[in-house]
Amino acid sequence: MSEGEQRPVVGIVPHHVRAQAHTLAARLARQFEDLGAEVRVPALDAQPSGLNRWSVSEDTFADSMTVALSIGGDGTMLRTVDLVGAENVGVLGINVGQLGYLTALTPLEVEEGGIAMLQDLLEGRYLVEERMTLTVAANGTVFRALNEAVVEKSSAGNTVRLGVAFDGEPFTDYSADGLIVATPTGSTAYAFSARGPVVSPLIRAMVVVPVSAHNLFDRSLVLGASQRVTITVLDRRDASLFVDGRACGSLPEGSVITVTEGDVPAKFVTFTERHFHQILRTKFGLAAPRPWNPGSQHVG
Repeated sequence: MSEGEQRPVVGIVPHHVRAQAHTLAARLARQFEDLGAEVRVPALDAQPSGLNRWSVSEDTFADSMTVALSIGGDGTMLRTVDLVGAENVGVLGINVGQLGYLTALTPLEVEEGGIAMLQDLLEGRYLVEERMTLTVAANGTVFRALNEAVVEKSSAGNTVRLGVAFDGEPFTDYSADGLIVATPTGSTAYAFSARGPVVSPLIRAMVVVPVSAHNLFDRSLVLGASQRVTITVLDRRDASLFVDGRACGSLPEGSVITVTEGDVPAKFVTFTERHFHQILRTKFGLAAPRPWNPGSQHVG
């Protein structure tokens, strides 16, 4: 690095309780420092991981950051994107979780890549995969989502009544356990569990999925990314808002939640081109298709 040149900044967000994530994070932090980089770990993640040496406030974590590493599973990836996404920082996901659908590498692949891979990260020699995000406004607060916003009942044994409008035009009322508004990335998360469609992340769209709806019409809807979804709580029983799995508060009767496309897409860092259908097949354990030879088929 030449004199006066700004040091690259690497953010590391490890899983809170997985020892493998803590060990890998500490090793990578030291290696990045040896390469001349500044290393940061959010304070809430540094303490349980034993990484206090690199601890910084969440408010300054993403400032002038070069790249961020998420070391965990999909939950850790969502947290990392939430911390750095507004600053347009790319995130490399390293899977030490269960499914790891959003992550790009395994710890073994990181070890095999060695110092050369870390140098590539510092110098921007990688591919970037952009993912649509959502802006969620409720009760005067704005949230950012990579996967989904969920409005759902607050107590067991009840449903919640939700009025839904698209671009200001009323659509219908749902009596349901909840309602999901998901991105294509989120179509393989909670929306998938609620029987919603799987949507390629190459498409910009929003998926609206009712959860256990007590309606004659209970189908999922795929909307254009430029549309605005408005959800109004019509029930005397409070509902709750969750954004990417995080509890974001209670929604009393009359609350209005607005969901639109986010201003800034999430950026996933990869080193090789990734094909959505191949990732889907691998992560969900789908059998490979059998070879088919059209010439072997006989008619008649």
